Amino acid sequence: MKIIIRDAKIIDPKSPFHNQVVDVKINEGILEKIGKNLDKDSDYKEIAHPYLHLSQGWMDSSVSLGEPGYEDRETIKNGLHVAAKSGFTAIALQPNSFPILDNQSQIQFVKQKAATTATDLFPIGALTKNSDGSDLAELFDMKNAGAIAFGDYGKSLSNANLLKIGLQYVQDFNGLVITFCQDEKIKGSGVINEGVVSTRLGLKGIPNLAEEVIVARNLFLLEYTGGKLHIPTISTSKSVELIREAKAKGLQVTCSVAVHNLVLTDEKLDGFDTRYKVAPPLRTDTDRVALLEGVKDNTIDLITSDHNPMDIEHKNMEFDRAKNGTVGLESTFGALLTLLPLEIIISKLTNAKSVFNIENSEISEGKQANLTLFTPENEWIFAKENILSKSKNSAFLGAKMKGKVVGIYNNKTLILS
Repeated sequence: MKIIIRDAKIIDPKSPFHNQVVDVKINEGILEKIGKNLDKDSDYKEIAHPYLHLSQGWMDSSVSLGEPGYEDRETIKNGLHVAAKSGFTAIALQPNSFPILDNQSQIQFVKQKAATTATDLFPIGALTKNSDGSDLAELFDMKNAGAIAFGDYGKSLSNANLLKIGLQYVQDFNGLVITFCQDEKIKGSGVINEGVVSTRLGLKGIPNLAEEVIVARNLFLLEYTGGKLHIPTISTSKSVELIREAKAKGLQVTCSVAVHNLVLTDEKLDGFDTRYKVAPPLRTDTDRVALLEGVKDNTIDLITSDHNPMDIEHKNMEFDRAKNGTVGLESTFGALLTLLPLEIIISKLTNAKSVFNIENSEISEGKQANLTLFTPENEWIFAKENILSKSKNSAFLGAKMKGKVVGIYNNKTLILS
């Protein structure tokens, strides 16, 4: 495919064209020519859009798709289509399917399902067999099959020694361990953040301590073992502080925050709406502000949608019994632009490849074209028709959005939103 993108502002600090408004010629997946007022050959498809911007392709570091086993929630084919329409040229797929992605054949299966798509799929292998926390899974075999990291989605490893061994083992092949942080004993039967709102609603709370004590423990283990650790979806001010201190010590730790924890607070739960039941839970505004500061000072490396589709049978029920999770790919960019500067957002949406040691391509002539097209203009309201996922459990229904994704170009394929 040959295309020419007209009058696009480049947002890529690694590119010589950063912050310039230029035309971009793409010929069979290669950035052929970048400059002003480029001639258009007859066989080039022209793309033009008011206030168009271009960045390196975005990658979401935490996406659940259901397949295999939970295709009623989402399929790999449709999930990657949703990701493309939402501006993502790559996703890291969580292993929480049925069966769990805990061996090389499962990793190969999901990669084959995504072999011809515009959005690249990078699987995360389970850290422990069946993600049950008892024995390490086949980490090296999964690495060879294409797994980019190892973690048990939404499950905190209670066995500290097993995590220690895992951190030591993966260093032989420069592996990355992902550890969700939540002490299950301290959480108990809690379902929302412990505080004023939980007391008012009569719902059992999950204290910040449940997260923070495991963050602290895992950082101590990392300091002992060395290696690389990624802490996903932190939600409290103390977690930000602990990770900031660990980075100052020189530990190889990275972390992410979910969009909903940056934008929403537990005040949303007054109506007992299960769309807002997520893990970790929505916290107070004090925590939300601390998370924003962590994003701005680069303590927090990545922002993720933590996209987790749930069928209506597991959401439309009593709050205590409903499953955690919200879809988020479609609303990520629009929600973030209401509260963060554009360049910070693009940095946090493109940094995942460096965290997962995946090669990325700057916007320069001769490089592979891996691009997200978007506009930061226009305000709008996120509605049900904007949800492209099979499941509709979005925490952002009715929320104000700013800016829109125009499309992506990747794998010699153009997808327009």
